Amino acid sequence: MKQPIPYGRQNITDEDINAVTDILRGEYLTQGPKITEFEQAFAKYIGSKYAVAVSNGTAALHMSALALNVNESSRVITAPITFVASANCIRYCGGQIWFADIDSETFTLSLQKTRELLESKPKGFFSGIIPVDFAGLPVNLEAFRSLADEFECWIIEDACHAPGGSFLNSHSERVLCGSGKYAELSIFSFHPVKHIAAGEGGMITTNDESLYKQLLRLRTHGITRESELLVENHGAWYYEMLELGYNYRITDFQAALALSQLNRADSGLKRRQEIANRYTEAFAKTGIEIPFIQEGTQHAWHLYVIRIDNRKALYDYLRTKNIFCQVHYIPVHTMPYYKQFGWKKGDFPLSEAYYDKCLSLPMYPTLTNNQQDYVIQCVLFGINQII
Repeated sequence: MKQPIPYGRQNITDEDINAVTDILRGEYLTQGPKITEFEQAFAKYIGSKYAVAVSNGTAALHMSALALNVNESSRVITAPITFVASANCIRYCGGQIWFADIDSETFTLSLQKTRELLESKPKGFFSGIIPVDFAGLPVNLEAFRSLADEFECWIIEDACHAPGGSFLNSHSERVLCGSGKYAELSIFSFHPVKHIAAGEGGMITTNDESLYKQLLRLRTHGITRESELLVENHGAWYYEMLELGYNYRITDFQAALALSQLNRADSGLKRRQEIANRYTEAFAKTGIEIPFIQEGTQHAWHLYVIRIDNRKALYDYLRTKNIFCQVHYIPVHTMPYYKQFGWKKGDFPLSEAYYDKCLSLPMYPTLTNNQQDYVIQCVLFGINQII
Protein backbone atom coordinates (compact mmCIF):
# COMPACT_ATOMS: atom_id res chain seq x y z
CA MET A 1 0.00 0.00 0.00
CA LYS A 2 1.46 3.33 -1.09
CA GLN A 3 -0.21 5.58 1.46
CA PRO A 4 1.38 5.26 4.93
CA ILE A 5 -0.89 3.83 7.62
CA PRO A 6 -0.01 5.31 11.03
CA TYR A 7 -1.14 3.93 14.38
CA GLY A 8 -3.32 7.01 14.91
CA ARG A 9 -4.54 9.95 12.87
CA GLN A 10 -6.79 12.98 13.31
CA ASN A 11 -9.89 13.46 11.18
CA ILE A 12 -10.52 17.09 10.24
CA THR A 13 -13.77 17.73 8.38
CA ASP A 14 -15.16 20.77 6.60
CA GLU A 15 -17.38 21.34 9.64
CA ASP A 16 -14.27 21.46 11.84
CA ILE A 17 -12.57 23.94 9.52
CA ASN A 18 -15.66 26.15 9.37
CA ALA A 19 -15.93 26.12 13.17
CA VAL A 20 -12.34 27.35 13.46
CA THR A 21 -12.60 29.99 10.74
CA ASP A 22 -15.76 31.37 12.35
CA ILE A 23 -13.70 32.04 15.49
CA LEU A 24 -10.80 33.52 13.51
CA ARG A 25 -13.23 35.97 11.91
CA GLY A 26 -14.89 36.74 15.24
CA GLU A 27 -14.13 38.89 18.25
CA TYR A 28 -12.35 36.42 20.55
CA LEU A 29 -9.31 34.27 19.84
CA THR A 30 -8.83 33.32 23.49
CA GLN A 31 -10.62 33.70 26.85
CA GLY A 32 -13.93 33.97 24.99
CA PRO A 33 -17.33 32.26 25.19
CA LYS A 34 -16.46 29.26 22.99
CA ILE A 35 -14.33 27.82 25.80
CA THR A 36 -17.24 27.84 28.25
CA GLU A 37 -19.51 26.36 25.58
CA PHE A 38 -17.07 23.50 25.02
CA GLU A 39 -16.61 22.92 28.76
CA GLN A 40 -20.34 22.67 29.33
CA ALA A 41 -20.85 20.34 26.37
CA PHE A 42 -17.98 18.09 27.43
CA ALA A 43 -19.21 17.90 31.02
CA LYS A 44 -22.62 16.84 29.72
CA TYR A 45 -21.04 14.20 27.47
CA ILE A 46 -18.91 12.77 30.28
CA GLY A 47 -21.58 13.09 32.97
CA SER A 48 -19.68 15.39 35.35
CA LYS A 49 -20.87 18.61 36.98
CA TYR A 50 -17.87 20.71 35.98
CA ALA A 51 -15.18 20.79 33.30
CA VAL A 52 -12.14 23.05 32.93
CA ALA A 53 -10.42 23.23 29.54
CA VAL A 54 -6.66 23.69 29.54
CA SER A 55 -3.73 23.80 27.12
CA ASN A 56 -2.95 20.06 27.06
CA GLY A 57 -3.35 16.82 28.99
CA THR A 58 -0.10 17.31 30.88
CA ALA A 59 -1.29 20.71 32.09
CA ALA A 60 -4.51 19.00 33.22
CA LEU A 61 -2.48 16.53 35.29
CA HIS A 62 -0.27 19.25 36.76
CA MET A 63 -3.22 21.45 37.70
CA SER A 64 -5.00 18.48 39.27
CA ALA A 65 -1.96 17.74 41.42
CA LEU A 66 -1.75 21.41 42.44
CA ALA A 67 -5.44 21.55 43.32
CA LEU A 68 -5.00 18.48 45.58
CA ASN A 69 -2.09 20.17 47.36
CA VAL A 70 0.64 17.81 46.18
CA ASN A 71 3.97 18.92 47.67
CA GLU A 72 7.36 17.61 48.81
CA SER A 73 5.76 15.40 51.46
CA SER A 74 3.27 13.78 49.05
CA ARG A 75 3.65 10.18 47.89
CA VAL A 76 1.45 9.09 45.00
CA ILE A 77 0.93 5.70 43.34
CA THR A 78 0.57 5.05 39.61
CA ALA A 79 1.36 2.30 37.10
CA PRO A 80 4.60 1.97 35.11
CA ILE A 81 2.64 1.36 31.89
CA THR A 82 1.47 4.82 30.99
CA PHE A 83 2.86 7.93 29.32
CA VAL A 84 5.42 9.65 31.55
CA ALA A 85 3.10 12.63 32.19
CA SER A 86 0.97 10.52 34.56
CA ALA A 87 3.96 10.36 36.89
CA ASN A 88 5.68 13.63 36.01
CA CYS A 89 2.78 15.75 37.27
CA ILE A 90 3.63 14.72 40.83
CA ARG A 91 7.30 15.49 40.35
CA TYR A 92 6.40 18.99 39.05
CA CYS A 93 5.01 19.64 42.53
CA GLY A 94 7.99 18.11 44.31
CA GLY A 95 6.12 14.95 45.33
CA GLN A 96 7.32 11.35 45.16
CA ILE A 97 6.03 8.77 42.68
CA TRP A 98 5.66 5.18 43.82
CA PHE A 99 4.84 2.57 41.21
CA ALA A 100 2.62 -0.50 41.58
CA ASP A 101 2.60 -3.23 38.95
CA ILE A 102 -0.15 -3.77 36.39
CA ASP A 103 -2.83 -6.42 36.19
CA SER A 104 -1.70 -9.28 33.93
CA GLU A 105 -4.99 -9.29 31.96
CA THR A 106 -6.10 -5.67 31.72
CA PHE A 107 -2.62 -4.03 31.78
CA THR A 108 -4.11 -1.30 33.99
CA LEU A 109 -2.94 -0.53 37.53
CA SER A 110 -3.42 -3.65 39.64
CA LEU A 111 -5.85 -3.20 42.51
CA GLN A 112 -4.14 -6.00 44.45
CA LYS A 113 -0.61 -4.65 43.91
CA THR A 114 -1.81 -1.20 44.95
CA ARG A 115 -3.35 -2.64 48.11
CA GLU A 116 -0.13 -4.49 48.91
CA LEU A 117 1.86 -1.28 48.51
CA LEU A 118 -0.57 0.71 50.67
CA GLU A 119 -0.52 -1.98 53.37
CA SER A 120 3.29 -1.99 53.40
CA LYS A 121 3.34 1.53 54.92
CA PRO A 122 1.47 3.26 57.75
CA LYS A 123 -1.90 4.77 56.91
CA GLY A 124 -1.37 8.32 55.72
CA PHE A 125 2.01 7.54 54.14
CA PHE A 126 0.48 7.80 50.65
CA SER A 127 -1.53 10.82 49.52
CA GLY A 128 -3.15 9.65 46.30
CA ILE A 129 -3.57 7.20 43.44
CA ILE A 130 -3.51 7.87 39.70
CA PRO A 131 -5.16 4.96 37.84
CA VAL A 132 -4.96 5.11 34.03
CA ASP A 133 -7.72 3.93 31.69
CA PHE A 134 -5.04 2.36 29.54
CA ALA A 135 -5.73 1.98 25.80
CA GLY A 136 -9.34 2.97 26.52
CA LEU A 137 -10.17 0.16 28.97
CA PRO A 138 -11.91 1.68 32.00
CA VAL A 139 -10.40 1.01 35.41
CA ASN A 140 -12.89 -0.21 38.03
CA LEU A 141 -12.83 3.06 39.93
CA GLU A 142 -15.50 1.89 42.36
CA ALA A 143 -13.01 -0.65 43.72
CA PHE A 144 -10.21 1.91 43.74
CA ARG A 145 -12.47 4.42 45.54
CA SER A 146 -13.09 1.91 48.31
CA LEU A 147 -9.35 1.27 48.58
CA ALA A 148 -8.52 4.98 48.51
CA ASP A 149 -11.04 5.75 51.25
CA GLU A 150 -9.63 2.96 53.40
CA PHE A 151 -6.15 4.46 53.18
CA GLU A 152 -7.17 8.15 53.10
CA CYS A 153 -6.06 8.80 49.52
CA TRP A 154 -7.47 10.94 46.74
CA ILE A 155 -7.84 9.74 43.12
CA ILE A 156 -6.94 11.43 39.85
CA GLU A 157 -8.33 9.36 36.98
CA ASP A 158 -6.13 9.61 33.88
CA ALA A 159 -8.85 9.12 31.28
CA CYS A 160 -6.92 10.49 28.28
CA HIS A 161 -7.52 7.25 26.38
CA ALA A 162 -11.13 6.77 27.34
CA PRO A 163 -13.74 9.45 26.56
CA GLY A 164 -16.94 7.50 26.06
CA GLY A 165 -15.61 4.48 27.94
CA SER A 166 -17.62 3.09 30.86
CA PHE A 167 -18.00 0.22 33.29
CA LEU A 168 -20.78 -1.29 35.39
CA ASN A 169 -20.49 -0.76 39.12
CA SER A 170 -21.71 -3.13 41.84
CA HIS A 171 -25.24 -1.69 41.52
CA SER A 172 -25.28 -2.39 37.75
CA GLU A 173 -25.10 1.36 37.09
CA ARG A 174 -23.11 2.41 34.03
CA VAL A 175 -20.31 4.77 35.07
CA LEU A 176 -18.64 6.89 32.40
CA CYS A 177 -14.91 7.53 32.51
CA GLY A 178 -14.38 11.01 33.90
CA SER A 179 -17.86 11.35 35.39
CA GLY A 180 -16.46 12.16 38.83
CA LYS A 181 -18.52 9.52 40.61
CA TYR A 182 -15.44 7.93 42.19
CA ALA A 183 -12.51 10.27 41.49
CA GLU A 184 -11.86 13.74 42.85
CA LEU A 185 -10.56 14.77 39.43
CA SER A 186 -10.32 13.21 35.97
CA ILE A 187 -8.26 14.39 33.03
CA PHE A 188 -8.45 14.13 29.24
CA SER A 189 -6.24 15.01 26.26
CA PHE A 190 -7.14 16.47 22.87
CA HIS A 191 -3.88 15.56 21.13
CA PRO A 192 -4.38 14.73 17.42
CA VAL A 193 -4.35 10.93 17.90
CA LYS A 194 -6.99 11.07 20.66
CA HIS A 195 -10.74 10.68 20.20
CA ILE A 196 -11.21 14.46 20.12
CA ALA A 197 -8.45 16.36 18.32
CA ALA A 198 -7.85 20.05 19.00
CA GLY A 199 -4.19 20.17 17.93
CA GLU A 200 -3.37 20.30 21.61
CA GLY A 201 -5.65 20.73 24.59
CA GLY A 202 -6.87 19.03 27.72
CA MET A 203 -9.77 18.91 30.15
CA ILE A 204 -10.25 18.36 33.87
CA THR A 205 -13.63 17.12 35.08
CA THR A 206 -14.92 17.06 38.64
CA ASN A 207 -18.07 17.13 40.76
CA ASP A 208 -16.40 19.20 43.49
CA GLU A 209 -17.31 22.89 43.23
CA SER A 210 -14.41 24.09 45.37
CA LEU A 211 -11.88 22.19 43.25
CA TYR A 212 -13.56 23.54 40.13
CA LYS A 213 -13.17 27.15 41.27
CA GLN A 214 -9.56 26.57 42.27
CA LEU A 215 -8.79 25.05 38.87
CA LEU A 216 -10.22 28.13 37.15
CA ARG A 217 -7.76 30.27 39.12
CA LEU A 218 -4.79 27.95 38.60
CA ARG A 219 -5.42 28.01 34.85
CA THR A 220 -4.88 31.79 34.77
CA HIS A 221 -1.93 32.62 37.05
CA GLY A 222 -3.92 32.13 40.27
CA ILE A 223 -5.88 35.30 39.53
CA THR A 224 -9.49 36.03 40.48
CA ARG A 225 -11.94 38.86 39.85
CA GLU A 226 -14.63 37.37 42.11
CA SER A 227 -15.61 40.15 44.51
CA GLU A 228 -16.21 37.83 47.46
CA LEU A 229 -12.59 36.60 47.25
CA LEU A 230 -10.89 39.98 46.86
CA VAL A 231 -9.03 41.53 49.77
CA GLU A 232 -9.57 44.97 48.24
CA ASN A 233 -11.66 46.19 45.32
CA HIS A 234 -10.59 49.26 43.39
CA GLY A 235 -13.14 48.97 40.59
CA ALA A 236 -14.34 46.86 37.66
CA TRP A 237 -10.79 46.48 36.35
CA TYR A 238 -9.41 45.09 39.59
CA TYR A 239 -8.09 41.57 40.13
CA GLU A 240 -5.91 39.83 42.70
CA MET A 241 -3.49 36.93 42.47
CA LEU A 242 -4.42 34.57 45.31
CA GLU A 243 -2.00 31.74 44.62
CA LEU A 244 0.81 30.79 42.26
CA GLY A 245 -0.92 29.68 39.07
CA TYR A 246 0.07 29.17 35.45
CA ASN A 247 -0.91 30.19 31.96
CA TYR A 248 -2.57 26.90 31.04
CA ARG A 249 -5.38 28.42 28.98
CA ILE A 250 -6.78 26.93 25.79
CA THR A 251 -7.72 29.17 22.85
CA ASP A 252 -11.21 29.74 21.49
CA PHE A 253 -10.30 28.32 18.09
CA GLN A 254 -9.01 25.13 19.73
CA ALA A 255 -12.22 24.93 21.76
CA ALA A 256 -14.25 25.42 18.59
CA LEU A 257 -12.39 22.58 16.86
CA ALA A 258 -12.78 20.31 19.87
CA LEU A 259 -16.49 21.14 20.18
CA SER A 260 -17.03 20.33 16.52
CA GLN A 261 -15.27 17.00 17.02
CA LEU A 262 -17.26 16.30 20.18
CA ASN A 263 -20.44 16.50 18.09
CA ARG A 264 -19.40 13.29 16.32
CA ALA A 265 -17.67 11.59 19.26
CA ASP A 266 -20.26 8.80 19.42
CA SER A 267 -19.86 7.89 15.75
CA GLY A 268 -16.08 7.91 16.14
CA LEU A 269 -16.31 5.61 19.15
CA LYS A 270 -18.63 3.26 17.25
CA ARG A 271 -16.15 3.06 14.37
CA ARG A 272 -13.29 2.31 16.78
CA GLN A 273 -15.36 -0.53 18.21
CA GLU A 274 -15.99 -1.90 14.71
CA ILE A 275 -12.25 -1.81 13.94
CA ALA A 276 -11.45 -3.53 17.23
CA ASN A 277 -14.02 -6.26 16.54
CA ARG A 278 -12.51 -6.91 13.11
CA TYR A 279 -9.01 -7.22 14.59
CA THR A 280 -10.25 -9.52 17.32
CA GLU A 281 -12.04 -11.79 14.85
CA ALA A 282 -8.97 -11.93 12.59
CA PHE A 283 -6.48 -12.74 15.34
CA ALA A 284 -8.60 -14.79 17.74
CA LYS A 285 -7.16 -18.20 16.80
CA THR A 286 -3.70 -17.27 15.56
CA GLY A 287 -1.60 -17.36 18.72
CA ILE A 288 -1.47 -13.55 18.82
CA GLU A 289 -2.39 -12.23 22.25
CA ILE A 290 -5.34 -9.90 21.80
CA PRO A 291 -6.75 -7.33 24.25
CA PHE A 292 -8.74 -8.50 27.24
CA ILE A 293 -12.41 -7.52 27.07
CA GLN A 294 -13.81 -7.03 30.54
CA GLU A 295 -17.46 -7.97 30.98
CA GLY A 296 -19.72 -4.98 31.51
CA THR A 297 -17.23 -2.42 30.19
CA GLN A 298 -17.43 -0.22 27.13
CA HIS A 299 -13.86 -0.06 25.86
CA ALA A 300 -13.05 3.30 24.25
CA TRP A 301 -10.37 1.76 21.97
CA HIS A 302 -7.81 4.52 21.82
CA LEU A 303 -5.33 1.71 21.14
CA TYR A 304 -5.59 -1.86 19.92
CA VAL A 305 -2.59 -3.59 21.48
CA ILE A 306 -1.50 -7.06 20.47
CA ARG A 307 1.30 -8.99 22.15
CA ILE A 308 3.68 -11.19 20.20
CA ASP A 309 7.11 -12.75 20.57
CA ASN A 310 9.92 -11.05 18.65
CA ARG A 311 7.94 -7.83 18.51
CA LYS A 312 10.80 -5.87 16.91
CA ALA A 313 10.98 -8.16 13.88
CA LEU A 314 7.27 -7.66 13.19
CA TYR A 315 7.52 -3.92 13.86
CA ASP A 316 10.40 -3.59 11.38
CA TYR A 317 8.65 -5.75 8.77
CA LEU A 318 5.42 -3.74 8.96
CA ARG A 319 7.35 -0.53 8.41
CA THR A 320 8.64 -1.94 5.11
CA LYS A 321 4.97 -2.31 4.19
CA ASN A 322 4.18 1.32 5.08
CA ILE A 323 2.39 0.31 8.29
CA PHE A 324 3.64 2.46 11.15
CA CYS A 325 2.66 0.72 14.35
CA GLN A 326 3.78 2.01 17.76
CA VAL A 327 4.82 0.67 21.15
CA HIS A 328 2.81 1.87 24.18
CA TYR A 329 4.58 2.23 26.57
CA ILE A 330 8.15 1.91 27.76
CA PRO A 331 7.79 1.29 31.52
CA VAL A 332 8.20 4.63 33.25
CA HIS A 333 10.32 3.20 36.09
CA THR A 334 13.02 2.23 33.55
CA MET A 335 13.45 5.81 32.33
CA PRO A 336 16.86 7.28 33.27
CA TYR A 337 15.16 10.12 35.16
CA TYR A 338 13.24 7.73 37.43
CA LYS A 339 16.17 5.39 37.90
CA GLN A 340 17.85 8.11 39.97
CA PHE A 341 15.20 7.49 42.64
CA GLY A 342 16.15 3.82 42.93
CA TRP A 343 13.72 2.24 40.47
CA LYS A 344 15.29 -0.37 38.21
CA LYS A 345 14.51 -3.09 35.70
CA GLY A 346 13.13 -6.10 37.52
CA ASP A 347 11.04 -4.10 39.99
CA PHE A 348 7.75 -4.66 38.13
CA PRO A 349 7.90 -7.93 36.19
CA LEU A 350 4.35 -7.80 34.82
CA SER A 351 4.88 -4.33 33.34
CA GLU A 352 8.21 -5.35 31.86
CA ALA A 353 6.78 -8.58 30.41
CA TYR A 354 3.95 -6.58 28.84
CA TYR A 355 6.41 -4.12 27.28
CA ASP A 356 8.56 -6.87 25.77
CA LYS A 357 5.67 -8.03 23.54
CA CYS A 358 3.26 -5.10 23.03
CA LEU A 359 2.50 -3.53 19.66
CA SER A 360 -0.24 -0.98 18.93
CA LEU A 361 -1.91 -1.52 15.55
CA PRO A 362 -3.52 1.26 13.48
CA MET A 363 -6.69 2.44 15.23
CA TYR A 364 -8.56 5.56 14.12
CA PRO A 365 -12.07 6.17 12.75
CA THR A 366 -11.01 6.96 9.17
CA LEU A 367 -9.09 3.68 8.82
CA THR A 368 -10.90 1.95 5.97
CA ASN A 369 -11.79 -1.73 5.87
CA ASN A 370 -9.42 -2.18 2.94
CA GLN A 371 -6.59 -0.58 4.88
CA GLN A 372 -7.37 -2.68 7.92
CA ASP A 373 -7.50 -5.86 5.83
CA TYR A 374 -4.06 -4.97 4.50
CA VAL A 375 -2.77 -4.48 8.06
CA ILE A 376 -4.23 -7.82 9.13
CA GLN A 377 -2.74 -9.64 6.14
CA CYS A 378 0.69 -8.15 6.74
CA VAL A 379 0.59 -8.96 10.47
CA LEU A 380 -0.39 -12.58 9.80
CA PHE A 381 2.22 -12.96 7.06
CA GLY A 382 4.85 -11.43 9.32
CA ILE A 383 3.95 -13.75 12.17
CA ASN A 384 3.94 -16.86 10.00
CA GLN A 385 6.76 -16.19 7.55
CA ILE A 386 9.13 -13.54 8.92
CA ILE A 387 9.34 -14.17 12.65
